[in-house]
Order: sequence, then structure tokens, then C-alpha cells
Amino acid sequence: MDLLSSQVFWPIRDGLPATFEPLSSSTECDVVIVGAGVTGAFLAWYLREAGLETVVLDQRQVAHGSTAGCTGLLQYELDVPLHQLEKKMDPKAAARSVHRCRTALKTIAKLVRKLDIDCGFHARKSVLLASEPDHEFRLRREFNARQAAGFDVTWWTRRQLAHESSLPHAAAVVSHAGGEIDCYLLTYGLLAAAQRRSARIHERTRVSRVRHRPSGVEVWTSEGVRVRARHVVYATGYEVDATLPRPMTTLNSTFALASEPLSDFQGWPANRAIIWETARPYVYLRTTEDNRVIIGGYDEPFRDPRRRDQLLPAKTRALKRRFGQFFPKTSLEVAYSWAGTFAETPDGLPLIGRHPDRRGAWYALGYGGNGITFSLIAAEIIRDEILGHPDPDAVLFDFNRPSLE
Repeated sequence: MDLLSSQVFWPIRDGLPATFEPLSSSTECDVVIVGAGVTGAFLAWYLREAGLETVVLDQRQVAHGSTAGCTGLLQYELDVPLHQLEKKMDPKAAARSVHRCRTALKTIAKLVRKLDIDCGFHARKSVLLASEPDHEFRLRREFNARQAAGFDVTWWTRRQLAHESSLPHAAAVVSHAGGEIDCYLLTYGLLAAAQRRSARIHERTRVSRVRHRPSGVEVWTSEGVRVRARHVVYATGYEVDATLPRPMTTLNSTFALASEPLSDFQGWPANRAIIWETARPYVYLRTTEDNRVIIGGYDEPFRDPRRRDQLLPAKTRALKRRFGQFFPKTSLEVAYSWAGTFAETPDGLPLIGRHPDRRGAWYALGYGGNGITFSLIAAEIIRDEILGHPDPDAVLFDFNRPSLE
């Protein structure tokens, strides 16, 4: 699948940090990972750090699938608000899933420091806006649900928003945990760290067949090269439905732009917080370390890449207009704009673990707006399960959870 349009910001700005040779000869390992985006990169690091012989395969260049188009907002909040998730599953389980995302934010920050990855990571607050005046009631319900679950959140009235920013909204919930990151460079940094631990990484290597045997799996490439392993982990993101017995996600198209660098951020709240809103589909904004603005959203149901990309000029204009409504005193010039395809589950949570109908296969599928934090959670859970140390939170994200129905 063509996941992205052309002119994606991160590969243009960052270039090609590293290259990896295609797999040219048959080999054996403990775990073979299919997919070398951010999810496969987290897996490669965690599995190799745990002492498991690891091979990573990707049909493209590393980080050139959906990871290249990731806008890099780090949030613990889900696309499905907590007060709505509590209706889909046990309220305690709903709160646990969000707390696990909150913990993942801390872990990402620690890992970036530990591995000294230069990926533009900055801790930021998160501001969730009531898009319309009549959204204030549902936003208050979300605020109350998060407070009851023990999250550090603050309620801002229209008056406080006007004092703190140029945002014209009726109310906002401010979360005191969030961040921004260059997911493209994060992926290369994680894979480099895993490679230093002797992980074997191969790009431009397409998997054509996987055979499951009682003792493990055989993964065959399109060039006839075989990898024998005890486990296979699918980290192929939005393209994975082709390997599942039945589709479990909905595909959507999203749109984003990156501005030319700004001289100031007049009217931006909470020291350049990440911003999103209650509308569906919502618009989201962040800044970058080189003083650009990234704004995305106005999602559409996915039909095909051609029709998706045809919408890009109109969507870019709409995003720029929306920025002007938020920050009327700031002039924004578009440097890059792109379209991408992403998937979402009915409950906004990832799909992590063994599929009941796929013996020996693990899935690490971080969907929705929390793809980076979900990717880290998937790596932690799958590592521990393979090592025989079950994670108590695994049931929150597995294929059998009732909230998927």
C-alpha cells in the first residue's frame, strides 16, 4: 500500500541517517521482526537488550512507511476519550490503559536520554480544546473522568484561555504530561542502538511467505532467502490486515503541513504545548525544535491513495485557515504538506499479542494518535511474554478484549 504522498517533511529535512543491506543469505534467530518503522525499532532494541537474537526485515527503506509521516505528538490521552472508553470496557481497565500510556511517555524520555538519540524530544503540556461552545459539557466530563482516575489535569475557562493565549475557545483541559519528537530520527536511533547490540537489520527485503511449524516459524523473502526463528512479530502497522483472518481496523486518510520557521509563537499557550480539540475529526498542532509549526487533521475515510492525494491542496488550505483562527497575529507560510493513511480500532487502543488463529505469531500494532507510545508498550509486552514473564496489562490490548466488538 502507498501509505504516504510525496513531500513528507521529516525525510526531506533529516535526510537518510543510515542504510542497511538487504538480506542475502538464509539465517536463524530467536525472533524475526517484520517491519522497521518505529514499532519494529522499539522491538529490536528491547528484544536484543534482553539477549534474544533478533532479525529485522522491511520491504522499504527503514522508517519510510507510515513512520516517515508521523507528526510526532506524544500524548497519554487516547483518540477515544476516557469517559467514553469507560463505557466500552471496565472503568478500572480503561483507566489502567491510559495510565500505561502515561508511563510510556516517561519511558520514552528515559530511553532517549539513555541511548543519546538526537530526535528533537521535548516535554510539553497538552491542551485539549472544546471546539465548539456546546462541547464544553463533554469536555467537563472528560476532565472529571481523568481527575477521578488520578491524572494531573487543570481546567481552563474561556477567561483563562484568553489570558494565557490567543485561542478563542470556551474551555480547555490542560494535561501536565506530553511531548514532541521526531519519530523518523527516533526510529533510526533505536535501530542503531539495537545494531550495536548485534541485532541484524535488513531493508529492501520483502517477506513473501511465513510458514508456522510446531518448533517455530520459517519466513521466506521474495528472493528465496529463509529466516528460521522461534517467533515472528508483525510490526507492519496499517498494512497488517492482509495477514489477519478478518479485518479489525478502519483506514482513514489524514493531512498535515509543516511551516517555514517562525520568529515567535505569540499567543501559543503553556510554553508551546501540543494542542488538539474535541471535534471529530480533530485538528492538532505542535512546534518543532527548529521553530516550525506542524498542524494536521481533517481526516477522511480512506478510499485509495490517488483520491487521498487529490484532496491535499484543499486540506492544506483548510489547515492553514484553522491555524489563523487559533493564532490571528501569526503569519504562517507552508513549507511542506503531505497526506497519509492510518488505521484505528473501535476502542482507540492498539492490538498487541498473539492472535488466537495465528500460532507462533505476535502482533505489535500501534494505531491511532498514540502510535509511538503504543509501539513502546507493544515492545515491552511482547518482550516479557516471550521471556515467560506475562505482563498484567497485556489483556488490555489483546485481540480478545470485549471493547473491540
